[in-house]
Amino acid sequence: MTAVLMRPLMRRLRLTRRGVAFLRVVTDLPTRFARPIPGTSVEVVRAGDIRGEWVRAPGVGDSDEVVLYMHGSAFTILSARSHRALVSRLSESTRLPVFSVDYRLAPEHPFPAAADDVAVAYRHLVGLGYAPGKIVFAGDSAGGHLALGLALTLARSREIPPAGLVLLSPLVDLSLGLATTQEAHRPDPLVRAADCRRLVDLYIAGSDRSDPRITLTLDDVVAFPPTLIQAGGNEMLRADAQHLHHVLSAHGATSYLQIWPGQAHVFQASLRLPESVAALRQAASFVRHVLHISSSAK
Repeated sequence: MTAVLMRPLMRRLRLTRRGVAFLRVVTDLPTRFARPIPGTSVEVVRAGDIRGEWVRAPGVGDSDEVVLYMHGSAFTILSARSHRALVSRLSESTRLPVFSVDYRLAPEHPFPAAADDVAVAYRHLVGLGYAPGKIVFAGDSAGGHLALGLALTLARSREIPPAGLVLLSPLVDLSLGLATTQEAHRPDPLVRAADCRRLVDLYIAGSDRSDPRITLTLDDVVAFPPTLIQAGGNEMLRADAQHLHHVLSAHGATSYLQIWPGQAHVFQASLRLPESVAALRQAASFVRHVLHISSSAK
């Protein structure tokens, strides 16, 4: 559906406010068919600058450990609501509550709105009593960029890091240069780098691209938490995932890279795929591992 409908639409659509509004409606429609696990508890939070929702799979109760989730879609479309099905399965597999950030979207709210919102959500969790070492950051696509950027900000300020990061098809290079190179070797079956760049540019707007929350580097970072990176073998952001893994490893960080052959962008959201189930199980195993390591370090 994405390949047949979205690729032609994106080539012709003018990304005015009205055009983006239309795109949001179109992209949200398929998510209506992806239901959370029956019995999932969803608690929407709107309190001042804090925007998000608590998602707890059936049987998941209170815990001193939590996943902070950041959804993707080029900083411009979709929401915490559209990702409930995926997030509910992440909660089920980890047996943990998940706070899914409903950050503000561009072009109405360009950079640094989304980065600020995920930082506020993190501070909110800490304020509720969650120790940093009991929190795992997770995100897909642009949400992976936000999760990575928040972790780098904490590292630069020498704050206690989260226990780890789970990044699903992360967008690392906001110029889409890595994706464009990958696309030349194997076209992405779902999206084009040029179309994604147009959306991402709405978020960056007139901001300085050298800002460390836009162009992510580890140049001045001493330590970084363990990171699991998953990407599909057929997607253009495979190059971003591989690049990030090499950079983290070169800086001495613990990084695990999983390229799933034959899979597309954020295939973990395709809930009927056996590869999706297996990938989420792998992510849950990683989450439990890093939380155990973080607790043992104390």
